[in-house]
Order: sequence, then C-alpha cells, then structure tokens
Amino acid sequence: MFSFVRVRSLFAAVVCFGALQMAVLAQRTENRIVGPIDDGQVVTLTGNVHPLARGEFDLGAVDSETVLERMVLELEPSAAQQAELDALVEAQHEPHSPLYRQWLTPAEYGARFGASAQDVVRITAWLRSHGFRVDEVAASNRSIQFSGTAAEVADAFHTEIHRYDVDGVEHIANAQDPQIPAAFAGVVGGVLSLHDFRRSSEISARKPLIAAAVKGAAGARALNAAAPEYTDGSTHYLFPSDWATIYDLNSLYSAGKTGTGASIAIVGRSSINASDVATFRAASGLPANAPTITYVSTNPGLVSGDQDESTLDVEWSGAIAPAAAVKFVVGASTATTDGVDLSAQYIVNHATATVMSTSYGSCEQDMGSTELAFYNGLWQQAASEGISAFVSSGDSGAAGCSAGSSSTGSGKGVNGLCSSPYSTCVGGTEFNEGSSAAKYWATTNSGTYESALSYIPEEVWNESALDGGSGLWASTGGASEVYAEPGWQKNVAGTSAANGMRAVPDVAMTAASHDGYIVVEDGSYWVIAGTSAASPSFAGVMALVVQAQGGKGQGCANPGLYALESASKNPFHATPSGSNSVPGVTGFAASGGEYNLATGLGSVDGAVLVSEWGAGATTSSVNFAMTQSATSGSALTGKTVTFTVGVTESGTAKNAVALTAKTPAGVTASISPSSITPGTTATVTLTVATTAAVGAQSITIMGTDSSGTQTVSYALTVTQPPTLTVTAATSTTSIAQGGKGTVSLSAATEAFPECFTPAK
Repeated sequence: MFSFVRVRSLFAAVVCFGALQMAVLAQRTENRIVGPIDDGQVVTLTGNVHPLARGEFDLGAVDSETVLERMVLELEPSAAQQAELDALVEAQHEPHSPLYRQWLTPAEYGARFGASAQDVVRITAWLRSHGFRVDEVAASNRSIQFSGTAAEVADAFHTEIHRYDVDGVEHIANAQDPQIPAAFAGVVGGVLSLHDFRRSSEISARKPLIAAAVKGAAGARALNAAAPEYTDGSTHYLFPSDWATIYDLNSLYSAGKTGTGASIAIVGRSSINASDVATFRAASGLPANAPTITYVSTNPGLVSGDQDESTLDVEWSGAIAPAAAVKFVVGASTATTDGVDLSAQYIVNHATATVMSTSYGSCEQDMGSTELAFYNGLWQQAASEGISAFVSSGDSGAAGCSAGSSSTGSGKGVNGLCSSPYSTCVGGTEFNEGSSAAKYWATTNSGTYESALSYIPEEVWNESALDGGSGLWASTGGASEVYAEPGWQKNVAGTSAANGMRAVPDVAMTAASHDGYIVVEDGSYWVIAGTSAASPSFAGVMALVVQAQGGKGQGCANPGLYALESASKNPFHATPSGSNSVPGVTGFAASGGEYNLATGLGSVDGAVLVSEWGAGATTSSVNFAMTQSATSGSALTGKTVTFTVGVTESGTAKNAVALTAKTPAGVTASISPSSITPGTTATVTLTVATTAAVGAQSITIMGTDSSGTQTVSYALTVTQPPTLTVTAATSTTSIAQGGKGTVSLSAATEAFPECFTPAK
C-alpha cells in the first residue's frame, strides 16, 4: 500500500500548484458578472430612443421576422479601468512621461480595459440563448456584433422595432429604451443603434455649373471630363498642386516628405471605382499608388451619395500625402447599424493605419447615450494605439443639428462624432480673394491643372442664405453639451466662449464650393465642397507629420496642435473674419485671435506644422515629489507583491496626481486608488504571470498633475516556482496473491515553504 505521509505531501503539492493556477487567472481582467442572469430582473438603458421615433410618425411594428444584422452591443469598462485608461492616455501624450508614445495594440487594450473573457462568454451565451447569431467580438473586448430578428430583439431587450414616416421617408427604430438583465448592469452599456437614422455625409456643393447636371443628393457637380478648366467666372477649382501651393507643402515634397511609411484609413459605407483613383492621380501628376479596399462584412456596391463621399476622401487624402498607404475600409449599412460605425470600429480594432478620417456626422443631442459612449470610447482607444482620428465638423454652421440643405436652422448643435476630446474636429474656411483674384490665381492651368500662385487669405466658410448663398452651408462649430473642456484647450484665447465645455472645431481647411475640390468619379470630373473635403486633406498633412516623426503614430493630434500655439513658429493661419451664423441661428464670429468656435485654430502652413511638430509641448516646473515604501522585491511567477507610493507637495497646492505604471511583458500593475493628493498613499500590486521572464525587471510608477510628471522605480526579481519531483524507492515489487506490500514514495520541491514541508 501507499505510505500515507508521502501521499499527504503529494496532495499538498498538487493543492499548492492549483493555487498557482488560480493566481494566474486572478491577474486577468476582473469578472463583473457574478450573479445569475435572470431575464425577469432587468434594468432600463435610458436615453436610447432616437428623437424622431415619435408617436406622431409611428406606422406600427415591423414584421417580427424582419432581419436585423450586425447590431453592436456596447460593453463598458469598470470605474477603475476607466480611471487607469484616462491616466494612461494622458501619459502617452505627455512628452515628459516615460510612457510617451508607448502605444498599445488592440489586444493589449482589450486585455487591460475590456470586459473579462468570462464576462464575454456569459454575454455571448445569453445572446445565443435568445436566438441571436454572434458575428464578432471586438479585439478591444468592448463590443460584440450580433444578428437576429425583430422578434428576438423584442424578447431579449424588451423593445419593439417600429416603422416611422419622417418627412415622407420611412425609417425603422426601437420604440422604447432597451432593457438588459440586471446582472449585466455596469458591463453592458447598450445596443449601439436599433434604428436606421443614418450618419450624414458632410458634402456641400450647391451651385451646378452652366449646362451641367447636379449629381445625386450630395450635390456634386459635373465638369468637362476631357479638359477641366482652372476657373468658371468667380469659381476656381482645386487640384492637388493648387492645395500644395496654398498650404505650403511643396518644400516638404522636394525634401522627400510625401508620406512614405505612413498610412491613412478612410471610413466609408460605399465602394468606389479603383480606376477613378488612378485617373485622378494621373491627371494630377501624382505617382500611381492604388488604395487597398477592405469590406467589413459584405460589399455594398456603389451607394448613391456615399460614393461621392468615399471617392473624395480616398482621392484627396492620398493627394496630400502621395506616398502614404491609403486604406479604404467599407462598412455596409444594415437595417439597424450604420456602415460608418462598423467601418470606424474595424479600423481601430485592427490598428489599420496611423491616421484615419471620418467625413460623417450626427447631431450630438440626437445621439443616444450608447452612441456617444461608443464614439468617445472608440476615439480614446484609437489614441491609446497611436492613431490620429480626424472627423469633419459639419456643413450647417452653428445649427449643427440641421441639414446643410435646410432653409432655417433649428438651434445650436455640434457633430457628436467629433465632439469627443479624443478626435480632431476639422471645420471649414473659405478663400477670400476679394477683388484681387488675379493676385492668387494664374490665368491658365499648368500641366497638372495648377493655377494657384500663393497662400490665399481665408475667412469662415459661410455660403448660407444669410451670406448670399442658399441653405445653411457653413462651417459647423460650437460648444459640446456632453464633454467638459479638455486640458489642452484651457487658457487658449477664444475657447472661453464654450463656457467650460469642449469647443469644436479644432482646425479648419478650405471647404467652400467657389473654390471646390476636383474629383474623378465614374470616369468624369466633378467638383465637391464641404468639411468632408477638409478632414481627409488634413489627415494627409498628418501623414506627412508621421513620416517626419520616423513613421511612428502620433495618437490624438489635439495636444500637439494646441501646444504649437506657443511654438517659436506658429503654423496656424488664424481666421480674421466671418462667422458661422446661418438663417435662424446666430453663430460665432472670427476676429483673428487664437481660436474661434467656427474655424478653431484656423488652417495650417503645412511645412511649418511638420517642422515644428512637438515644439511648444513643455510643462512648468514640477511642484511635487513621489515617495515609495520599498524600492525592490521579489515574486514567484503566478504570485503578487505590493508596495505603496505617496506624494509630497512643495507648494501650497493640493492637486490630484494621476498614477500609472509601466511594466515589462508578463507583469501587470494595479494601483489603488489611481489618483491621490499630497499626503496620501496608493497601493501598487504587481502580478507576475507565468509568461514573465525570470530575473530582474524594472517597474516605473509615474505621477502626473498639471505641473508635470515625476517617476519612481521598483526593482522586481521574478523567480521560478518550484518543481515537484515524485520518486519511488524501487521501480518494481513482488506481492503474492492475497498478500500486501509497501511502496515508498517521496515528494521533493526546490523550495515552497508556504505550501508544505516535505515529510522526512
């Protein structure tokens, strides 16, 4: 028989190794769905009915078998995760931080700031139990795409999908706020959208040429396909070489800065003709450089109106950065989910490019809480990955919740896709040649259709009926009703008009139709205008910055842009005049100051922007110091070690100091609380995974407040857990039938006194 004392040693070793396994699991993201999932116990996700899904428009419920594809279930971080993420992203954009530009991969982001694997499994199992098909779990672990029917939505989320007739157009939308099991509260934020009220394209082109037909709802205008002219009366047309002259890019091109090594992702929901891009580039004197096209799910084909948007964005982002890789991502809209959302999410969760542009928008007030959280979270994720996200501000002036083609605005508003502090909102300017057009435009085209002679003075883009045009066509800008003023906008003259809220736009480029952008679409030349053109063009400039910075992504561009206000060479053309007032809504005027709520910081001198990027990003003298209870320690893989850090203040202020950690692979840090004031301490818990390298490791704890950053280091020695060896005293034994014998086993470990002491 077995010796009992030996078996007890063996059992203890097994238990101890089981504890190690549990320790490894414990270092993963916290499981927050802990109770039973009871569909009878629900919570309501308020603020998620579209404002146009009203009773007076209601035509009744859709057929119960109506297919709803690729709905997006939005997952929320815990409060601790959000605090850590906020501090990390701030540190990644702080030049004095050891985490500066230490970007995450989508998988790393998901492991730290997404839902736990167990929570995702439980949520997807719940979806499947209600008949849904789970299409995809995002790498961020912050969203789940799923498909089903209207009946399944009603069963799972306790809301009916109805048909609505709004201004003669039929839509579908949820009639009530969705509900989820109470066990999901704090983890499931809601369904991104259960309606088909689409994001609007920010294209404006209102005046068709003589003998030329208006193209589509977007109002693009046909030109002579054989030989585009440089001008038509007082209207001039922009080719890439014109834009490069006006915004000072030619010296960059001559120096080889054309976007090599950089990449630009374009958000789209219509396919394009690749041959159009080739024709456009050839006519413009640009080298051949075909975009790559990725379909998120299916190819929607050429979608009227959206084809204009997609063609413009692809051609002009690549025109400004001719050598950059343009990556066009197409999301096909479904009955309930906008293709724009699917495309943007794909780009960020696949880290498709270092720069991205979105030329669509939605009124901030019309977006539900889930939609706003989706885009704010997506742009923050992009920033953490080093992606610079640019979004058009809109084309309806201060009346951002009205269509540009409307005759009267219905109140102030901004684009909720660009009001997040983690996106760069691009507004519109208008060239102000006055009576001196000959000073700025040649009388003939060059071989690449260039006719611009120099920089042209600008004013706020406003071609509304209030300014001699028609409709509301003007640069959208104003104050967010959702997001507070970010730190990099504080103390910038002009942002105070936003009354402590996030001010948009951040920058602006030409967007007026009287000097519109040439594109090639369906083999013909067209002129298009609007902030839809400004955003991808500025994205092209950012690609030149990326090349100049060694090809490394720059993350959210806003801290770097606003810091340039204090650079020795200011790259901004501050807008001296004009306003974005439109019929029915008094807007905001420009006066040549640092900032205004119509064009932001203004347009840019591209060469100066690239050369000065990173300048001005300094902080004042740091007025606090950090302390720590220990400077070194050791831990077995699968174990944890703790120490505390504190803050002392050299001045009279008691500013909160945000704490973050930089750890090597296989070591994670949890800091509680993640923000402390002078005189208090926080506990740092280091968890060592089995994948951590054995030996000495360096941990950096960083504290940041408005005065700057301080760090302390902790030397961690990672040691290997013990090896269990079981040895028999003899390899064979003989026992007579009916008899008994003894086999002696011994268990040995290198060292593990906290588990057991091997028997002697």
